[in-house]
Amino acid sequence: MASTEVATIDTGWVREPADAPSARFGWHGVARKSIAVAAVVVGLILLGMLKGNHVGHVEDIYLVVIAVALIGYALFQMIPRKGAWKR
Repeated sequence: MASTEVATIDTGWVREPADAPSARFGWHGVARKSIAVAAVVVGLILLGMLKGNHVGHVEDIYLVVIAVALIGYALFQMIPRKGAWKR
């Protein structure tokens, strides 16, 4: 009969939690570059929505503010962080 115990795998990382599901395949983190690229793409799509058949400009203000916030977030993510691997 097969054992139900999970074998411990030495990943070489001292600070990695034992119950992390990604400890088995060696990746643990957030894809910051992918999120930044997606934010720029969505921001450009929102700016593309400015051209349309609407008369009022209230929605234009919302579109521009959200697009600028997303693109600003993407630019903020491009700033290199000192000691980011030490966390």
